[in-house]
Amino acid sequence: MKSNNLIKFLCLVYFEGKKFHAMTATERAAFDRDSYAYDMKLKKAGYWITAEALQSPKSSRLVSKRGRKVIVGGGPFVETKEALGGFILVKAKNLRHAEKIAGGIPLARLGWIEVRPIFDFR
Repeated sequence: MKSNNLIKFLCLVYFEGKKFHAMTATERAAFDRDSYAYDMKLKKAGYWITAEALQSPKSSRLVSKRGRKVIVGGGPFVETKEALGGFILVKAKNLRHAEKIAGGIPLARLGWIEVRPIFDFR
């Protein structure tokens, strides 16, 4: 969706929780300050829409529907050390600009940020 010629992008934050939890309380506090400061920088520039951190993948459930039956199971069942830990929804000029924004996300230092354009149904 375009707003003031900006396109929405979802930045999916993947990182290894063990690395984050291995940090000292001081290191985590600094990481939190860096994350908050970066959010404020994006807000001031008009690029930030919203951001949320997710609880551990152990707390998630997988839901599917087959015919009329809803199936709920534990999960996720992924074979990677890194898991989805949160997201940031931003506005950017283009994909390259969104990549630059994603590169500034502090958790990018612990994992990966998947940048995906939001599909405009209008």
